[in-house]
Amino acid sequence: MTRPLADRIDHLVLTVADIEGTTRFYERSLGMSAEFFRGPEGQPRHALRFGTQKINLQDTATETPTKAAVPTRGSGDFCLIAAVPLDEVIAHLAAEGIALEAGPVARRGALGPLRSIYFRDPDLNLVEVAEYVAG
Repeated sequence: MTRPLADRIDHLVLTVADIEGTTRFYERSLGMSAEFFRGPEGQPRHALRFGTQKINLQDTATETPTKAAVPTRGSGDFCLIAAVPLDEVIAHLAAEGIALEAGPVARRGALGPLRSIYFRDPDLNLVEVAEYVAG
């Protein structure tokens, strides 16, 4: 194979204890928008939209034939690129009482050097928010 067959991430899925509580947290912490839809089998589904991506939410009772073999709360660890300067994100999280786990720290992203912060959601998933830096 001489070229990748995948282009980008469309969505990821988090297994959570409380879909409504998790939705409120991501709306408050990162300004994401809640979305409700029905899956192919008619089951209710929930997602958080931001930019051109989304995070689908499921709890352990979510019925779908296509889910992780062992859906586990708190096993998520992902990086989001900030839509505003990272210092604005840091100030917003502080105002919302959301503690940083680490950062700002230097990291390496898919396109180059990053400046990143880390915090945890209600299920203890590790959320990284970063901005690209010159160099």
